[in-house]
Amino acid sequence: MGETRWLDDDEQATWRAFIWGSQLVHESLDRQLQRDSGMPHTYYLILAMLSEAPGRSMTMTDLARLVRSSASKLSHAAARLEGQGWVRRGKKPGDARTTVATLTDEGFAALAAAAPGHVEQVRRVLFDRLTPEQAGQVREIFRAILGNPDFDGLPQAGRLPAQDEDA
Repeated sequence: MGETRWLDDDEQATWRAFIWGSQLVHESLDRQLQRDSGMPHTYYLILAMLSEAPGRSMTMTDLARLVRSSASKLSHAAARLEGQGWVRRGKKPGDARTTVATLTDEGFAALAAAAPGHVEQVRRVLFDRLTPEQAGQVREIFRAILGNPDFDGLPQAGRLPAQDEDA
């Protein structure tokens, strides 16, 4: 494997700023959604991805890949969302082995009710702290990270929503 490529002081400072900053952003979004909408950020993300899918439906495999979840964790979350009446699961027509998750009207309403508070929190903890130029830099940095071939199975950076609008 070779010699360890240790981080220098600048890289270590960057790494720690990334770790702590991303953790604080995620925790803040989760707290806000739990407090205001009674759902964890993970559930919000699942509902949001289904809301953007054609017919508000997606195979569980594709949804797990998109939200970066294991099949078992997504299945557990989907069962909870089903219990709330927000998601319905069923077999894909013509393929009894494939399960499809569909966002219900009730789930869409819950998402729509949660969205204003969520987007305000995203603005408060991220965009209000950055200049437009810095926001563009963050976008480009994470596009580069998402393009890493080590992240097999992640939707390609070229297919992220609204990516090419600023090109």
